[in-house]
Amino acid sequence: MTAFATRSTPAAPTRDTDTADTGGSIALFRKCDRYTTARDYQASGLYPYFRAIRECEDTVVTIDGESKVMMGSNNYLGLTHHPAVLDAAAAALRKYGSGCTGSRFLNGTLDLHERLEAELAEFLGKPSCLVFSTGYQANLGLLSGLVGRGETVFLDKLNHASLVDGARLSFGDVVRYNHGDLDALERKLAQHERRKGAMIVVDGVFSMEGDICDLPRLVELAQRFGAALAVDDAHSIGVLGHNGAGTAEHFGLTAATDLIVGTFSKSLASIGGFVAGEESVLHYLKHHCRPLIFTAALPAANTAGVLAALQVLRGEPQRRAALWANTRRLQEGLRGLGYDIGPTQTPIVPVLVGSIADTFLFWRKLFDAGVFTNPVVPPAVAPAQCRLRASLMATHTAEQIDVALEAFAAIGRELGVLS
Repeated sequence: MTAFATRSTPAAPTRDTDTADTGGSIALFRKCDRYTTARDYQASGLYPYFRAIRECEDTVVTIDGESKVMMGSNNYLGLTHHPAVLDAAAAALRKYGSGCTGSRFLNGTLDLHERLEAELAEFLGKPSCLVFSTGYQANLGLLSGLVGRGETVFLDKLNHASLVDGARLSFGDVVRYNHGDLDALERKLAQHERRKGAMIVVDGVFSMEGDICDLPRLVELAQRFGAALAVDDAHSIGVLGHNGAGTAEHFGLTAATDLIVGTFSKSLASIGGFVAGEESVLHYLKHHCRPLIFTAALPAANTAGVLAALQVLRGEPQRRAALWANTRRLQEGLRGLGYDIGPTQTPIVPVLVGSIADTFLFWRKLFDAGVFTNPVVPPAVAPAQCRLRASLMATHTAEQIDVALEAFAAIGRELGVLS
């Protein structure tokens, strides 16, 4: 979910406070009173965010009493309603309770966490793994925990916000390069002092474009310049690779990829995250990573659900085959209608619209037609590159995808997006 560009209106009347030196108002809150953009869209009926789902049945959700085909979820393998996942979560809830009430560092480590770490490490082909409470915290912890003063992290400009924030929280230098411009990355690496630590970190699949990073070239650059290489596989686990193990497996470069980071909130149908790599690196993170040490541990029900989802992922490869069949159906259908869906290579399918206002209007008409998508606007994309982001699940039916395509066709012609 992204914010959108703000605009200001005259300041609202100030309010009295008990603090005399504020001059009759709290300066910190003035920007809150002036911020009206979201309220304006709410008043117009085009505001697309925080829509409360009352019921969910896999690919169909109920909002305001109406059924919508969910085309905006990251539930790629359709496992959030798998009986094995639900049964495992329910059993763990009763055995361990509703929460760990403490951090992994202190009283919050369960045998379930250790089992999940071992199974993930084996699945990903890495010696060790460390489980976090969210995928966001995994990226914060990786970068803030490993990159120190005098060291540098190199970021693609379209990396996920959690990687950007993790770099900001580190005490190292941050160098960014234009999306996919690995020649620029090479030049920047050449300017870096090799004796100082460096990390290249990149999304395996970029979440708003759907394209896959050029991992072979990144591996070559990392090895040539002595940099560590970390790949955020949030949108790759369960999607890419012969066994669904992600970007490194997809390219056959697991051994050459130093660190694999991921989340459980997409293909693995829960919440949480992980970092996988060498045991010494994970041991260091355990003792230097504030987002791990100072956060309550992942609850047992979520952990057990992920363990079950991982078993389904490995034991039901037909789900991944169905996901890719659905991906081709939607991509080919949208391109056939004349839509620009950019360079996507994955189940993330962006439909470029243009301005914020046009994108919100398109979203609303699709929503009213029974199709739920996600509008993506600045700062996630450039102002003229606003888009609707659709994503596929293995459990979508051909009929549901065709309903979405019919809605895109009709609304696109109505709004002049299609000729």
